[in-house]
Parts: sequence; structure tokens; C-alpha cells
Amino acid sequence: MTRVAVLLAVGALAAGTTSPWSAPPNPMQLTRKAGLTPETHEFVFLHVHAHLDVIVKGRKIRVPAGIGINIHDPAVKRFAVPDGTIGYGYISPACAKPCISPLHTHVDDGILHTEARQKQFNRLGQFFTEWKVRLTRNCVASFCRPTTKIAVYVDGTKYTGDPRAIELKDRLEIAIVIGRRPSHIPSTFP
Repeated sequence: MTRVAVLLAVGALAAGTTSPWSAPPNPMQLTRKAGLTPETHEFVFLHVHAHLDVIVKGRKIRVPAGIGINIHDPAVKRFAVPDGTIGYGYISPACAKPCISPLHTHVDDGILHTEARQKQFNRLGQFFTEWKVRLTRNCVASFCRPTTKIAVYVDGTKYTGDPRAIELKDRLEIAIVIGRRPSHIPSTFP
């Protein structure tokens, strides 16, 4: 991330409503890079929802809508969310070519949807690959240890392993805290 991008990201964080990391423009390419197979519609053989909170310097940022979805495909519907944002999904009829990952976000509420044709849980690292945000044991985007404190929590318990390996099981709550720790760490699925 360039110095200008970092400054813009910090400005976005100050507002507390947007993400400094938007949904990337090449979702199907990133789906493949994450080791997943893009589909023409959603499957529900394995249908689970995990929740991701990203807290930077004490402020919660939004996980963008449309990660893992080609929002420009005509079969992908846009819909208004009560908070005024836009969501994506309700694919019907199926897209003419692959338009959705089995791991995606419909709205910017932090819910990571796995809607797949096989029973194989996705991992947090795959989601971050689709989001095109760096995630390693020591870094989240341009924030890295030891310069910046980074902690990962699963269901409220500090996680010390590689965060990329976290299985996205149903109703799992993941909180990534960058910088100052908030007074409350989310511990349950919303």
C-alpha cells in the first residue's frame, strides 16, 4: 500500500463507516487464486455463515458487500439494505458464466457466506485472498507486528495459530484487532 493509500485508509477509518479495503474488481480471478471454484449460482449443500469483525485502532470497519461476487453480471440482483447500503445476490436465473464464489459476502455486515456444492469448509485465508487484503501470522494489509499490535479472537478466545487456517464453521465469530484493543471483543455470532 502506498503512503497516499495508507493516508486515505486512515481517513476512512476515522469516519468509522467504510472499509479502507474495498471489494476488488476481479472477483472470479481471486476466487480461483483462493483455490475455490466459481459457480453460475449458489449451492446450498453446505450452507454456513461465519462473522468477521475487523477493528482498527478501536474502530470497527465494514467488510464490503460483494466480495466473491461479480456484481456487474446481469443475473446478480442488487438490493437495498435497511441501513442504506447496497447488497448483491438472489441470482436467478443462473449467470451465463461463473459469477459467484462459494465463499462471499452479500452485504457489508461482516457475515461470510459459504454456499457450496460440497461439504468442505472454507478458511479465513481464502476469504482474505478473495478480498485482496494481505493476511499472515504477522500482518493484516499494511499493518504488521511488531510495529502494530495485532490479535485474532475466535468466539472471544485469543487465537494464536495462523489466522489463514481458521475454518469458517457455522455461527463462528472472528475478531481481528489491529492496534488499540477495544473494551469489548465480540464473542458470539450476531
